[in-house]
Amino acid sequence: MNLNADKANIYKYKASLIIPVYNEEENLELLQAEIEKSLNGKISYEIIYVDDGSKDASYEILEKISQGKDYVKVIKLRRNYGQTAAMQAGIENSSGEILIPLDSDLQNDPSDIPELINKIDEGYDVVSGWRKNRKDTFINRKLPSVIANSIISWISGVKLHDYGCSLKAYKADVLQYVKLYGELHRFIPVCASWYGAKVTEMPVKHHARRFGKSKYGINRTVKVILDLIVIKFLTNYATRPIYVFGGISVASMLLFFGSSIWALILKFSEGIDLDSTPLPVIAAMFFTVSVQIAMMGLLADMLMRTYYESQDKKIYTVEKRLNFNQAQYASL
Repeated sequence: MNLNADKANIYKYKASLIIPVYNEEENLELLQAEIEKSLNGKISYEIIYVDDGSKDASYEILEKISQGKDYVKVIKLRRNYGQTAAMQAGIENSSGEILIPLDSDLQNDPSDIPELINKIDEGYDVVSGWRKNRKDTFINRKLPSVIANSIISWISGVKLHDYGCSLKAYKADVLQYVKLYGELHRFIPVCASWYGAKVTEMPVKHHARRFGKSKYGINRTVKVILDLIVIKFLTNYATRPIYVFGGISVASMLLFFGSSIWALILKFSEGIDLDSTPLPVIAAMFFTVSVQIAMMGLLADMLMRTYYESQDKKIYTVEKRLNFNQAQYASL
C-alpha cells in the first residue's frame, strides 16, 4: 500500500496514545517533543499520560506539558498500582478508535505509530510491535524475554516474537472484552485472539534507555508464566472448572493407587518395612500441599475477578485528572 497516496484513508482514525509513567522525569519532555515531531500534521490523536504513583517530579512535568494542550490528558493515580493497572486506567479514559500504548522511557519510537495504524487499516484488529533489533542487555532482559515469549506462544497458540513490547495498536472495540489484572497487559493480543480478533505483528524500532532505571527484572518472567496459566484457565475452564479440578483429582487418585501398590510390592517381595523411613509421608505431604495451594490460587483469582467485575470496582483509584472535560485531538 502506498502510504502517501492513501493518507486520507489511513489516517481517518482518531488515535489514543496511552503512556504509563513511573519515575520518568528526565524522559517526559523529550518524549512529548518526539511524539509531536513524529505525529503532528499526520494523524488525529490524543495523549493520555497515566502517572502511576511516581515519587519524583514526573507529575509536575506532566502538568507543565499539558498546559495549553487540550489533547494532552493526564491521570494521576493515588499510588503505584503497576503497569497493567495504569494501562487499564488509560484505556477506560480514552476516546479514540485506535488505542496505542507505549512506554515513557524513550525506548519505543513514536515514528512507528503511523505504520501501526496502516496495518490496522489493512484489516487487523491488533498489531503487535516486534523489537527485532532490541537494545537491551542479554542476560537480564533479552534471554528472559525469549524464554517467556516461547512459552506464551506455545501455551496460547498465538505466535508472536515479542509480547513484552508495549508499542501496539488495538481497535478500541476489541478491548471492551478484555479486563486487565496482574501483569496481563502483555497478554492483550492473546485474549483478543481468543475472542476472535485478527492479530499480526510488525518490526518496530527500539532505542537504548538514556535516562532512569528499568523497572523490569528477570523475576518478571515467573509472574508472566503464572498470569498465562490463569488466563488459559479462565478462558477454557471458567464455566466448567470441574474439568480441571476433576482431572487433578483423578491424577491424584492414580498416584495414590500407584504408590500404594508399589508399597505393597516392597513390603511383601522385598520385606522392606516402610515405617522405617519418612520419605513416603514427606512425599505425600508435599504432593497434597502443592495441589491444595494451586487450587486455592485459582479460586482466589476467580473470586477476585468476581469481586471487581460484579460491582464494577476498579483496580486503581484516581487522584486527579487534567484536560478531560471534552475530547480534544491534535488535528491533521
